[in-house]
Amino acid sequence: MIPSSYPSPEEIARLTARMLLEIGAVNFRPDDPYILASGLPSATYIDCRKLISFPRIRSTLMDFLTATVMRNAGLEAFDNIAGGETAGIPFAALVAERMALPMTYVRKKPKGYGRNARIEGAMSEGQRVLLVEDLTTDGGSKLSFVDAIRETGATCGHTAVIFYYDIFPETKKTLGDHGVQLHHLCTWWDVLAEAREQGAFDNATLSEVEAFLKEPRAWQDARQ
Repeated sequence: MIPSSYPSPEEIARLTARMLLEIGAVNFRPDDPYILASGLPSATYIDCRKLISFPRIRSTLMDFLTATVMRNAGLEAFDNIAGGETAGIPFAALVAERMALPMTYVRKKPKGYGRNARIEGAMSEGQRVLLVEDLTTDGGSKLSFVDAIRETGATCGHTAVIFYYDIFPETKKTLGDHGVQLHHLCTWWDVLAEAREQGAFDNATLSEVEAFLKEPRAWQDARQ
C-alpha cells in the first residue's frame, strides 16, 4: 500500500536512527577498528541487512523510504524499481510493492553464462528507474549499477538508501556529476545524536566516534 502520511525529514531521521540502534545494527568500536571493504579502518559499522529480520521496523522504514522518494522526486517519477546486488534487493522489492511498480535487480557483474546479464527482471528502454540500496558511503559503488541500468536504454537519475554516511564530502558530487540524486533516511550524525540521547554507549566511545566522523581520512591515516 502506498504510504499516505509524510513525517518531516527530521522526524524520519530521528526515528530511523532509533530503530537502527534498537536492533543492534549500529556498531561503535574505536579502540579496535572495523576494517572496511576498502581495507581502511573505521570506528563505526552499520549493518542494515539486519532490518529484514524485524518486520515491524522493516515495514516502517520502507514506508519512510517510499514517502521520502515520492516527496522529493514525485509520485509519478518512476516506472521501475531496481535493487543493487545483494543488500539492495529485499528493500527494492518492498519499495516496489508500496509504489505498485515492477521490480528488477542489478548484478555487480555479469553472471558469466546464459544471457550473461547484469539486469534481472524486465527493464525496457525509456523506463525511469529508481536504484534502491541499503546504504552509501562515498557513492562510488552506485555508479556501476547506474551504468548497467542506462545500458538498457532506461534512465536512472535517482538512488534511495536507508543510510547515508554523510562524512565524505565528495559523495554528493560523485553522484551529481553522474546525474544521480541521492535520497536517504538518516546519517551517522543522526545516529550519534540519538545514541547520546539514549546513553547507548559510554561518553569516551561517543567522543572518539565523533572525532572519526569529523575527520575520517585523518583518523584512518593515523591508524594504518
